[in-house]
Amino acid sequence: MTAGIMSSQEALQQLINALSLGSTYALLALGLAMVFSILGLVNFAHGELVTVAAYTIYIENEHGVPFAIQVVSAVVAASIAAVLMERIAFRPLRGAGFVTLLFSSFALSVIIQNLFLAFVSPRQKGVAMPNVFNTAFRFGGTYSIGWLPVITTITCLLSLVVLTLFLRRSVQGLGMLAASQDFQVTRLMGISANRVIMAAFAISGALAGVAAIFILARRGTVEPTMGFNPVLKAFIASVIGGLGSLSGAVVGGFVLAFIEVTLDATLPVDIAPFRDAFALLIVIAILYFRPEGLLTRSEER
Repeated sequence: MTAGIMSSQEALQQLINALSLGSTYALLALGLAMVFSILGLVNFAHGELVTVAAYTIYIENEHGVPFAIQVVSAVVAASIAAVLMERIAFRPLRGAGFVTLLFSSFALSVIIQNLFLAFVSPRQKGVAMPNVFNTAFRFGGTYSIGWLPVITTITCLLSLVVLTLFLRRSVQGLGMLAASQDFQVTRLMGISANRVIMAAFAISGALAGVAAIFILARRGTVEPTMGFNPVLKAFIASVIGGLGSLSGAVVGGFVLAFIEVTLDATLPVDIAPFRDAFALLIVIAILYFRPEGLLTRSEER
């Protein structure tokens, strides 16, 4: 009986972990997909928006700023950084080829990392997060679930709901959805290209800022290169869902998270370090049967 209770508790915990990780991937993947669907740009400097948000929390934490203000500041800082990226680095290259934009995003990523290395610190810095992230709650007499994955899941899902309402109920949002389907036709209809692109970058930055809060809560430290791995996973999620598909990016984020969490729970200890390799094999298998991804932009209409 005890073993049965323990196995059901572990299954519930793994489900919460998958939802938590999936919602974080979904936020980052959606930010990537929004920019790609409009500009055809895979912005690998998107990971540095996570870093900007995390260092914003770190700096304000060091000065005793209340956590609620840290959260708002982190999201705003990442959003502003994304708009500056577009204005300074990508707008002059608008209309350039895919490879040019790709290398530009890599170059921008390296530049921002080196700025943090030179002017902040090359070493990891610890960040004191609220105690609630390190506690768990009990229910049903025997079940215990950590607050961090629960708060992460709820916050990220609410963010996705708010974004969905914005895209489908507001004039600006409908313009962005139209642009993601056919940017050239949208411009011919009189919608400002600069405004749509700036809004896409601002929203992608805000999503990265929200994701950064929970990435930082899990890590407990900041460093200049901390955004690389999350944005790589987000890119994989976008490819799984269908590169350029907004809903596909969300689906891909959850699919990738469930794959990783399932492998974590089932792989033998001696091959557990190769989890990412097994996960990529599964991703390749998915793309073998669905080369365009699970969803495409045409399927969103």
